[in-house]
Amino acid sequence: MPRVKRGVRAHARHKKVLKMAKGYRGGRRRLYRSAREGVDRALCFAYRDRKVRKREFRNLWIVRLNAAVRPYGLSYSRFINCLDKANIRLDRKVLADLAVYAPADFARIVDLAKQAA
Repeated sequence: MPRVKRGVRAHARHKKVLKMAKGYRGGRRRLYRSAREGVDRALCFAYRDRKVRKREFRNLWIVRLNAAVRPYGLSYSRFINCLDKANIRLDRKVLADLAVYAPADFARIVDLAKQAA
């Protein structure tokens, strides 16, 4: 049976990991074993935080909406309830953007929701 040399595959694998470790500090950038540990850890965080980002943005929109409807004498939960009753189907992202960038339009939506309640 012929001898199998695996240098090419190993070199390619090492190169791939070291390329992903660019920007790391010290040995994590240069040494394969340290780089692999750092890259594995970073990939775990990246996977987890793609899910967490969605949660955090929803929380941000809810906080912004709550702050935006308080001057109109509503709380966030009452406002969402009023929107349901008024059959206004806008998601929290759009409502929060309206509250920040188009306050006049947001005020009209709040008035429509209040009338339905």
